[in-house]
Amino acid sequence: MTKLVRQMAEWSIPDEAIEEKFITGGGPGGQNVNKVATAVQLRVNVFALGLPPESYRRLKEIAGSRMTANGALLIQANRFRTQEANREDARTRLFALLDKASEREARRIKTKPGKAAKARRVDTKKQRGGIKAGRGKVLID
Repeated sequence: MTKLVRQMAEWSIPDEAIEEKFITGGGPGGQNVNKVATAVQLRVNVFALGLPPESYRRLKEIAGSRMTANGALLIQANRFRTQEANREDARTRLFALLDKASEREARRIKTKPGKAAKARRVDTKKQRGGIKAGRGKVLID
């Protein structure tokens, strides 16, 4: 089991949950990128992470199209020239996603309007109703 520690949370990710694949990709490196597989494609089985349901829902929302239908999270990193730097970049992005998904949303505190606000609302409604009542048909006696 791989135990990795990041600033916000400590994540224990089983080795069987992560699959790294090195591919040729664009990015910096000149002609070297055409010859050497430096880009990394990190595939993480989200179900093997054992996330709580709320965190899983938020992760799915945050990841968007990077999450497959069978629960795999795909992260592709090709910003750097070396495999190690791209591997570290992919893992950093993975932990950033997991940290963001594990944050709890702030609870909304319900508020009630005060007495003065209610009185102003009623006064405005009465005034508006008076204006509309004056628009009625004119009765000739």
